[in-house]
Amino acid sequence: MKIYETSTAPNARRVRMFLAEKGVSVDYAQVDIVGGENLSEAMRAKNPTTKIPFLELDDGTCIGETVAICRYFEELEPNNNPLMGRNPLEKAEVEMWQRRAELHVMLPIGMCFQHTTGYFKDRMTPVAEWGEVSGKNAVEYLKDLNDHLADSRFLAGDYFSIADITLLCALDFGRVMKIRIADDQTHLQRWYEEVSSRDSAKA
Repeated sequence: MKIYETSTAPNARRVRMFLAEKGVSVDYAQVDIVGGENLSEAMRAKNPTTKIPFLELDDGTCIGETVAICRYFEELEPNNNPLMGRNPLEKAEVEMWQRRAELHVMLPIGMCFQHTTGYFKDRMTPVAEWGEVSGKNAVEYLKDLNDHLADSRFLAGDYFSIADITLLCALDFGRVMKIRIADDQTHLQRWYEEVSSRDSAKA
């Protein structure tokens, strides 16, 4: 099997970090998204959305979307450091925080990057005002996360999960747009330092 990715992309890093936590090794193929390699007919045949990363299995089946890829490996190795919950309640809590990290931090930061930098202006119409609003929305939500982490080691209690991976990768990518944890957000900073120190964070 093989994962097609761009090593600098935050979603690709999410998958690499997830697999590093589970101790799973796969082959990676680098895709030049700046040059538009992901838009080629050959790539579209494998992954119609043209987004990276995506996983290609040995039989040619392709799986796109970051969390779907992670889910595949979680199901293959359910007892090997599960990262998506170990019981019904924990699975629901992880899903909740994963969605919140994705919708309120990762996605807005991505929109801020795409719409304020014009990085993909050859294939989309940037709307700078939307990018600016998206960035502000992400910054605003960090206050809620800081409050939550005052009483929680990780996003889902004392359980490290895919939700923490998503948030870390989003915050690190946010630095490109100067989106950072505020000095007074001490609980979020404590969380960030702990998660950043994991070996998987270097993946």
